[in-house]
Amino acid sequence: MEVCPVSIDRYEEHDGLGLAALVRRGEVAPQELLDAALARIQRHNPRLNAVVTPLYDAARAEVARGLPPGPFQGVPFLVKELVASVAGAATTASSRLFARQMPAADSEIVARMRRAGLVIVGKTNSPEFGLSPATESLLYGVTRNPWDTALTPGGSSGGAAAAVASGMVPAAHATDGGGSIRIPASCCGLFGLKPTRARISAGPEGGEGLSGLAHQHVVSRSVRDSAALLDALAGPMPGDPYQAPPPERPYLDEVGRAPGRLRIAFARTAPTGVPVDPACVAAVEDAARLCEQLGHHVEEASPDFDAPALERGFEMVFATNTMANIARATGGALPDRELVEPLTYALAEAGRGVSASEYILNLHALHRQARRIAGFFERHDIWLTPTLAQTPRPLGWFDIRSSDVRAWMDRLGAYLPFTYPLNVTGQPAASVPLHWTPQGLPIGCQFAARYGEEGLLLRLCAQLEAARPWFHRRPPVSGLAHGH
Repeated sequence: MEVCPVSIDRYEEHDGLGLAALVRRGEVAPQELLDAALARIQRHNPRLNAVVTPLYDAARAEVARGLPPGPFQGVPFLVKELVASVAGAATTASSRLFARQMPAADSEIVARMRRAGLVIVGKTNSPEFGLSPATESLLYGVTRNPWDTALTPGGSSGGAAAAVASGMVPAAHATDGGGSIRIPASCCGLFGLKPTRARISAGPEGGEGLSGLAHQHVVSRSVRDSAALLDALAGPMPGDPYQAPPPERPYLDEVGRAPGRLRIAFARTAPTGVPVDPACVAAVEDAARLCEQLGHHVEEASPDFDAPALERGFEMVFATNTMANIARATGGALPDRELVEPLTYALAEAGRGVSASEYILNLHALHRQARRIAGFFERHDIWLTPTLAQTPRPLGWFDIRSSDVRAWMDRLGAYLPFTYPLNVTGQPAASVPLHWTPQGLPIGCQFAARYGEEGLLLRLCAQLEAARPWFHRRPPVSGLAHGH
């Protein structure tokens, strides 16, 4: 069948489902989509440093062999350089400690990506072990924000977000242990859904990540892509320690379905009391007004929980898991200092000093706070907050060369007080790009729902997308910037 070439501009007019529809109708061939994606990567990656492991030859070979007729057949895609293994591609966690690690098999999530018809063209940058909310590592360097290259795209899925925002691919794999899907979605003007705990399997490598705090999914330009990808990626594999409640219907079917009149609580202030930038307050106030205009009941309210205790518990989980990650390479010893970044070493050192009983008691304390937060959602359907307490930060704001863990954690707490509590509870939460500053920087608003209720969340987010479309908003680096 003869097909018409897809121009670079036309490639970016569509989300992932839209591109797959072109393939199904015979209007474009998968090879043409791949060529379009590679052209965008070659054009923008020198400025952004989003893609750090090119898999172009493997992608061409995969297309030549023929792709399965999945919902995303022929759509170019990128996998984050953290957690998920792609057979034959380095899986370093952006650390020199694992620079030679070469998995022989795909992770389950990657196998599901391939079955959905996605074409994996490369791997995206992440900070070492995903520890930072900025995407900067000594192994791979700094990733820049397409909206302003002096700023971070967020982290730890900043490479994924920079790639999607600049138009390299319509969606990309992302992970979230304290906000790492939602943070870069906010900084880059994308939709980023962190699913319910265990919605997407961490197998076969592990049963859970970060003591249950870590999740995987994607960042995308449309709500429907996120929903359809959740359909493709979700579900347990045999041997998983636990699983999320099954959905009522396919997630894609939720897009366009009326959410009903929801009880939405919104927050102007952070649970920990840290200052919230006026631009982030303005974003959430604007989102609350929009929800009211859409017919929802909106009031100002927040969960009542011990925020300092939650913060301390979160820190211990990160420190102990950092040491555990390192122990996979060292057998339990601290590594040579030149093999990990100073902050990573300091966190591992702190984690190594935690006793087994301290760790278990800390988890119990986190679970108690999670129950307090869950009680709030018996009275409210949605909690609306700014995704971040600050606008996108300058490059280097989170100094990976620092070994001062306390100063790092304080800076972290000032930046993301709204995201990490939802990792502790395991609830679904999404950053929605509803607001831009007068300077043209995106600011996301976070919407969180009850445990297991991604369907409700997707119905609301699709309603917001229809009322306040963002797909046309493009950053300066894309070369298609308009709609500010």
